[in-house]
Amino acid sequence: MDVDLSANLGKDTLLERLWRTATLLAIFTIIYNLAEGLVSIWFGAEDEALTLFGFGIDSFIEVLSGVGILIMILRIRHNPDASRTRFEEAALRITGAAFYLLAAGLGITAVINLISGHTPETSLPGIIISLISIVIMWALVAAKRQVGRQLQSAPILADANCTLVCIYMSVVLLVASLIYQLTGFGFIDSIGAIGLIYFSIREGREAFEKAASLSDTCHCNEQEDPVAH
Repeated sequence: MDVDLSANLGKDTLLERLWRTATLLAIFTIIYNLAEGLVSIWFGAEDEALTLFGFGIDSFIEVLSGVGILIMILRIRHNPDASRTRFEEAALRITGAAFYLLAAGLGITAVINLISGHTPETSLPGIIISLISIVIMWALVAAKRQVGRQLQSAPILADANCTLVCIYMSVVLLVASLIYQLTGFGFIDSIGAIGLIYFSIREGREAFEKAASLSDTCHCNEQEDPVAH
């Protein structure tokens, strides 16, 4: 009996430690993306660099996703038996719509820049920001995947994949910034924005698909237990 009790206590302690780590990762993701978004938008606007500016907007959209994950983690920690709520579905739809709006805005601006021949003033901030982002986001992906697998949490693993997309966007920003810095080819900024558009549309579509999946789950639960408390 003492052995079983000790084993259960050890398991509970491990789970609590894992959920605490997941909470800290979510908080760090939110804070980092806020800082990254502010810096990217500032330099993107100052240097008139579309790819860097769009990258900054994407960081704020990632904050929305991160807040949703954090609320989910806190709810599960306080009430492990709680079911998914309408809030998660609404948050996913808001995130999806934000990604689509970002894609539309980038597309319109890229076309205008191509027609007018507009080029950015410099790409050095884009190089620095993208390199920092790649290193930090790669470490976050590894940590989130480890915690997600141990907790067998699909949302945390999905959040890790979302962070992985941030790495892809950082690579697009880095390549576009390097090409411009080395060659002075100004149109690469608009071409880089098109790369961000692709990932934005993909992330928006996946957010709406996840929201639809949550909606179906809610409807099934309501049909199984139609009697109100």
